[in-house]
Amino acid sequence: MKTKIFCDIADYKTIKFFYNKSIVSGFTTNPSLMRLAGAKNYKQYSNKILKFCKKKPISFEVFADNPKDMLKQAYKINSWGKNVYVKIPVVNSKGTFMGPVIKELSDEGVKLNITAVYTFDQAKMIYRKLNKKTKSIISIFAGRMADKGKDPVPIFKKSISLTKKNKNIEILWASTREAYNYIQAKQLKCNIITMPPKVINQILVFGKKNFRSMTLDTVKGFLSDSKKSKFNL
Repeated sequence: MKTKIFCDIADYKTIKFFYNKSIVSGFTTNPSLMRLAGAKNYKQYSNKILKFCKKKPISFEVFADNPKDMLKQAYKINSWGKNVYVKIPVVNSKGTFMGPVIKELSDEGVKLNITAVYTFDQAKMIYRKLNKKTKSIISIFAGRMADKGKDPVPIFKKSISLTKKNKNIEILWASTREAYNYIQAKQLKCNIITMPPKVINQILVFGKKNFRSMTLDTVKGFLSDSKKSKFNL
């Protein structure tokens, strides 16, 4: 099974650039990335992207915090395009599991990307609420987990095993920190990995540079910086 690469970005120009690159199979956004991209009007900015991004899947997240408003926003976002996945956080800011929201939307055929997942228990709870006939993604935040000293691999193994019999439900490696995470995701047979543009560019040069030349480049860099600083002992 091929692990698909998504680009984790909301910047309009960057999405437009990677949309035509075969290495990228889709896109993920979130409210923080939308803010970083300078979006003022959520709908207008999203539809600006969707004018050219019509075939590859792209996730847009709700930003409401209560179930009723989440549902309203989700249905609106879903109406923007057939390639749109609606991102729903596994819990709201009060820690309440959004199971009823997930179940209603999934039963209605809304493609979902359930985000901010950190445990296998959360993945199991989500899986039970998903309609197995509706396309869905469970996004597990590997990088943020690893930042706190937690190995994400066991959680991915269990989650992938849980969903592997259902082709409509995919596990996504989120919060990618380095290019090697792609190797890890492939080894685990993870369905998708989403990553920032910088990491995608690193993957594009896999195998194109040997480690001897990298050693020389590193040493030359040290030498150049020491000369520029006019170090003397």
